[in-house]
Amino acid sequence: MHIQYNKDLTKLNTFGLAASAAFFAEARSVRALSEIITSIEWNNIPKFILGGGSNVLLLNNIDQLVIHLLIKGIEKIREDDDYVWLHAGGGEVWHDLVMYCVAHGYAGIENLSLIPGTVGAAPMQNIGAYGVEIKEVVETVEALFLATGELKVFTNKECNFGYRESVFKHSLKGKYVITGVTFRLNKVPQFKVSYGDIKSTLNEMGITSYSIKSISDAVIRIRQSKLPDPAEIGNAGSFFKNPEIPADQYEKLKTYFPDMPGYHTGPGLVKVPAGWLIEQANWKGYREGAVGVHDRQALVLVHYGGGTGAQIKLLSEKIQASVEAKFGIKLMAEVNFV
Repeated sequence: MHIQYNKDLTKLNTFGLAASAAFFAEARSVRALSEIITSIEWNNIPKFILGGGSNVLLLNNIDQLVIHLLIKGIEKIREDDDYVWLHAGGGEVWHDLVMYCVAHGYAGIENLSLIPGTVGAAPMQNIGAYGVEIKEVVETVEALFLATGELKVFTNKECNFGYRESVFKHSLKGKYVITGVTFRLNKVPQFKVSYGDIKSTLNEMGITSYSIKSISDAVIRIRQSKLPDPAEIGNAGSFFKNPEIPADQYEKLKTYFPDMPGYHTGPGLVKVPAGWLIEQANWKGYREGAVGVHDRQALVLVHYGGGTGAQIKLLSEKIQASVEAKFGIKLMAEVNFV
């Protein structure tokens, strides 16, 4: 186990914010992670697990032992006539897993192409896009209990998935680190193209016969057209969750804002695109020094360089207050503040 001191984290968070870790170690296997967790030397030092750094806003230096999770590997566990089960390491890049499935003809996560982050962070956030959520394909989640180093397997039900939520973000927050996930994927695709611009993008691409690859290509094309590349401008993708509001509130708002989009998500609930709300509140393209709102996607807050996490947090709070004042809807951050 190699410990680094005062490790620069600038390149390990997609906002590109300058911050450091008092102590830093890499874990490339479950065994290595367990050794770090159970080490007597580091037993009393608080620990922070860092994956792809794509869903965190660093507000300060981290005075903890930061463990960079780099557990890799994709393995087929079993299959039958309808499904294939894959196990992926928690440190595997999420998009790499999607591309593996596309290449092998395994369906279910093609709509989640190009989402930044790691496999381990995916069930924690219950990532979703274009009508698909990861909870639909998760079979089990393996996680290490930080207090003892014991490995536990959680069933899909035990993960208690919700909209961008799971048990790992609530009652078990900070208690477990996800080391691997087993997915059940379809051999016979069930394409979902009605959400967002997928169908129109496929038409623009001249595609009339759908495939796993064509759906993935369309999603990648959409995301690249709207979302900035973190390598070029700091960001963490969608900063806010799309709010779900009561259907009667939505219908009332429609009388004042006839163009307000909405998607029925369940009995009496409508999901409203947060990006639309932010844009209508005139934040799209706004810049305040080193931070701002992306000019093509209002849901994305950006860091131009030289700014701080506190500046981004302040901007997010101004946006929340503005949207609530205009629509009576409170936006919740999807990004985790650290």
